Order: sequence, then C-alpha cells, then structure tokens
Amino acid sequence: MAEYKLEVTTGDMKHAGTMDNIYIILFGTEGQSDRTKLDNPGIDFKSGKARAYTIKTNLSLGKLLLVKVEKDPFLRLSEDEWYCSKILVTTPEGEVILFPCYRWIAKGTLVERRGGRAVKVFEEDHPLLIDQRRNELTDKKKLYQWEITDEKLPHNSHYKDVSEFPAEQRFSMAKSSEIFHTKRMIGAELMFKGLAGSTKQWKSTDDMKNTFWFKKTPISVYVMQHWKEDDFFGFQFLNAINPNGIKRCSELPPNFPVTEEMVKQFLRDGSSLKQEMERGNIFICDQKIMDGIPTRIYDGQPLHMTAGLCLFYMNPENKLMPIAIQLHQQPSEQNPIFLPSDPEADWLLAKLFIKSGDLMEHQAVYHLLGTHYLAEVFAIATFRSFPVIHPLYKLLISHFRYTLHINNGARNTLLAPDGPLSTSSLGYEGIIELMRRGLSRMTYSSLCLPENITARGLESIPNFYYRDDGLKLWNIINSFVKYLVEYYYPSDSDVCKDTELQEWINEIYTHGFLGNKLSGFPACFNTVEEVIKFITMVIFTVSVQHAAVNNGQFDYSSWVPSGSLLLRKPAPTTKGQSSMKTILETLPNIGETVKFAGMLWLLSDKYTDVVLLGQYPEEQFDEPAPKQMIKEFQAELSYLSQEITARNSQLEVPYTYLNPTEIESSITI
Repeated sequence: MAEYKLEVTTGDMKHAGTMDNIYIILFGTEGQSDRTKLDNPGIDFKSGKARAYTIKTNLSLGKLLLVKVEKDPFLRLSEDEWYCSKILVTTPEGEVILFPCYRWIAKGTLVERRGGRAVKVFEEDHPLLIDQRRNELTDKKKLYQWEITDEKLPHNSHYKDVSEFPAEQRFSMAKSSEIFHTKRMIGAELMFKGLAGSTKQWKSTDDMKNTFWFKKTPISVYVMQHWKEDDFFGFQFLNAINPNGIKRCSELPPNFPVTEEMVKQFLRDGSSLKQEMERGNIFICDQKIMDGIPTRIYDGQPLHMTAGLCLFYMNPENKLMPIAIQLHQQPSEQNPIFLPSDPEADWLLAKLFIKSGDLMEHQAVYHLLGTHYLAEVFAIATFRSFPVIHPLYKLLISHFRYTLHINNGARNTLLAPDGPLSTSSLGYEGIIELMRRGLSRMTYSSLCLPENITARGLESIPNFYYRDDGLKLWNIINSFVKYLVEYYYPSDSDVCKDTELQEWINEIYTHGFLGNKLSGFPACFNTVEEVIKFITMVIFTVSVQHAAVNNGQFDYSSWVPSGSLLLRKPAPTTKGQSSMKTILETLPNIGETVKFAGMLWLLSDKYTDVVLLGQYPEEQFDEPAPKQMIKEFQAELSYLSQEITARNSQLEVPYTYLNPTEIESSITI
C-alpha cells in the first residue's frame, strides 16, 4: 500500500470556498489512483485555508504526471464555484511536487494540472502528457479567440461582455465593489453640487477649484497654482503623464519658420537659436499626427483640434521653457507663431491648444493603444499559445491579471457614444483614426525605452525623472528576464525548436502589429537574446509604461485650464484679440469638465486589490532557481524604491509614478 499526502489550498478571495464535493485522481507513469473524494471532518474548502488529505493506492504510481480535479454539486444546491490555488503532493518516495491551479472550478468541471518543473514542448516524453498538452491548447484556443473590430487596429478578445469571461479573468468582488463605490461617490458629489450635466459656462477659473471636496492631491493642487507658468508647462513634457511627446531639435522643420529675431530674447545673453541647437538645448513637440483628423460635431458645428508645433529651450537653470508655438502645420498669416512675449491670454491659449493635442495623443496613442490594447494582444497570445506548464506562461501570466476585463470596460464605457473619450473634441471616429495612425507609426524600438530615449536624443536632458527611473526599471526587468530565460533556454537551438514560443510571437506579430515588416517587430525568434529583449518589453509595457501614462492622470489633467480633451472654440488666428473670457469660452462647460475629471479620478485612484511589479502571489514555479531569481528581482526593486523616495524628498514636484511601490504588475485600471 502506497500513500500520497495532499495539501489542497483554497484561494483567499471572497466566496472562494465551496460546500460542493471535490474529487481527485492522480496519474503516474505506472498507473492511476481511484477517483477519491476529499473529505475530512468539518468544512473542507474554506477561503484562504489549506487542508491535508491522503490518497492510498495498492502500489506506487511511479513518476507523478497529472492531477485531475473534479467538482460535483452538494445536495443539488445552486452553483458554488471553488477557487483552487494549488495542490502540493508528497509521494511515497518523499518527493514534494507543486501542482499550480489558480482557477475557478464550476460544477461538472474536470481540471487537469501538471506538476513539477516547467516543461517546453520538445521536452515531452510521455504519451499521456503529450496528449494532455495538445488538448489543453485546443481547448484554450476555443476559449480565447481573436476578433477584428477594425482592420487597422490590434485585434482583440471576442468576448462582448465581462459576464462571458472565464471567471479568473474577471475582477475580484473586492475590486468591483471598490470601483462601484468610487463611481457612486463621484456621482453623488457632482449631483449634490448641481454640476453633473450642467451646460453652464464657468465664470472664472477660481470656480473650478472646488469641483471635488474629497479628491485633491498635492500635485493637482500644485497644477492649479502654477498652470500659467512656462517652466511648469515645459516640466510636464518630461515628467507628467505623456513623456513621449518631445525630442531634441537640431534643425527646424521647414513648416515651422521660427526666426532668430523671434526667440533671441528668450535665450541666454549673446546666444542664438543656431548655437543652442548645436549645444543640444533645443527641443520640439511636433503634433503632425493630429493633422487632418476630422472632429466631432458639437452644437451643429465641427469642433477644433490643432496639430501644433512647440519649440522648447533648456535654459542655464535647467528649466525646459517653451519659446515658440505654431498651432497648425502649414504656416500662414492666419497661423501666427506665438511667443512668450505676446499678450498673456494669447500665450495661454496657444499653450492650451498644444497641451490639449498632447493630452489627446496621450490618451489614444500612448495610453489606450500603447499599453491597454497591446497588453490584450500579449495576453490572448499567451493564453492561446502556451500551456500552463510552459516556463514563459508561468513567468507572464500574472502580468495579464484583469487585463481583458478592464479593456472590455474601456470599450464599453470610455468609448461608448456618451463616454468621455467619445465626447472629446475628436469624438469616437477621431480617436479611432488617431489610434490607427499611432499603430502605423509604432516601431519595436519605440517600445524599448533605451532605444526610444536615444532615438529622441534625450539621453542627457536634465531633470527627466521618467527616463532616469524608467531606464533603471528596464535594466532590472531585463536582468531578471535574462536569468530566467537563459535558465530554460540554454542555447539558440532551444528557442528555434520551441514551436509554442514561435506560435506565440507570430500571433503577436500578426494580431498586434498586423504583420507590418517596417515596424521592426519580430515574427519569429532565432536567438535567446531576441526572446529576452521581447519579454522585457512586454513586462515593461504592461507594468512600468502603463504606470507612467496612467497613474498621474488626475494629478495633471483634472485641471482643464492646463489642458483639456474638449475645446469649444477654434484656435486664435491673430494676436491681441483674446482675453481670459476667450479662454473660459474655449474650455468645456461645467458638465463636460466634471465628466472628464470624474473619469480621471476613477482611472488613477488607488484600489486595495493590487499586485505590484515583482510580486508573484501565484506560486507557479516549482524549481528553486526561478524562486531565487524572483527574490533577487524583488530586492532590486526594493533598493530602487528607496533611492526614488530619497530623491523625491528633495524635489518641489516629486515624480512618484515609477516608484516600484506604485507600479502594478499588470493593467487593471
């Protein structure tokens, strides 16, 4: 008689336990156990608890291969899903084997789980496991299917509503209830104040300061106080929510005829624009991607969106100052170049239109497309291409937690006909067109931060905390990925013969980047180095980059005089005709303002159900080496967090978004 000791752990989330009957069968190279009911005195499967069981067999089953778990209803009661975290089996020979599960199991469901070390497809040597692997992927391809909603955008999940998702892809009850509570708080305050739905125009910017009683942050207050200042305007292009918009300028574009005489007074004494370009002190934001995109119809007329150009100067005090703004791509008498020496209202309006275009590009291209939509592609390809025993599935799965759920919500709310993005100046069609253009211009290098920074000439620009923190995080992630990938892929030949890995990257290339060869994205892998770089990019994108473009949205964008998704009047065509009244007439009305601010509150709020970068609460790996690599990864992130915290304590405007204590492991909001 042989005895197998089992420790079965139930998830710690609300309602994870069950009263239903749980049965287990063990499969080994020498046979299988009987279908055994797990039944101890008392309640067996309580949330957050582990219980021990014994399964007896006549003889040893040999090398343990599979665990099959089945759930039957208790006394025909209604559905009572059970969340099984893991099963730890101690064999008669004393071997302890981890069988990760981490999924909800419904009545009548039969779940098979592999245990032990991670295994690549070409390493399988037992017919039972070969069949199990093939069948698992067949089932997952039925469960996760691609849908093309736009020929020029990344493909997405075929699920229309979150209720259709596999249960483990949906928000936890805790997260759902917190989001619901936040929505109610926002709605109740705005209704009580009579702001929600109001079509009245703001009478002054001071009236906007008390939009919310219960939602202010040190940064949002700072923005209210300093939004007119040029150095703070420049600071935001480096360290606010869109650090992607500027690059070094060594030669003016031919359609931006800034003269030496125009800007001489804003440069250091005795210097010239040409000399400052040669010194590397001139930078440009060119919004040509916005040019010609049709806008939304508002009160019977099309709204107004500019495709501006803004020239910046890094002055001797290391402050990035705007020195010239042109609001449309083609120069003309009706398209003047605005300067800091112009009347205050003219200059504020010019900066407002530049910031509005920057905010629109941020939301559509760098946030929604560049993190959310790409994360969905990475996630679906992972679910479809890798069985749960694959080492890269084990590495990546926690980085796609809740991604399908939040993206479904974005499509059904933010981009709904009355959603915040659909009621922006561009409207739904304009936002979609902007994303199409963004994808057509996206390159592999642009998603790899070291190459991105170099291509934009921003290696040495001072006070660029996004770059400083981001590059350190890229290197930490890259080192972790390198150790782990090289552990499982000791040679390039291992990469080439892993057909599941090749299918994974081909699905991403096809469904994410639409087979665009000019983008530089790989369609296959030939070397270990290529795999390391790509997986580094994936993890960086869904964690670090999303934190950079998401977490500060309320801080920097809830104050609409600094920049708004909706502008109601056209850009000025002459100087000296604008006033503060013009600015207020250009900004959204009260109801529109609070609608955008409420969205930003929701998207950048802090929720308790989070998994931070470096945390792997699901115990996927059974080998000591990857477990040790995870500990070292966490230690490196902890050291960086201390370093960032110390630096921020010395800054007037701290940059907190890339502190590892603020970065979620996946896109969940």
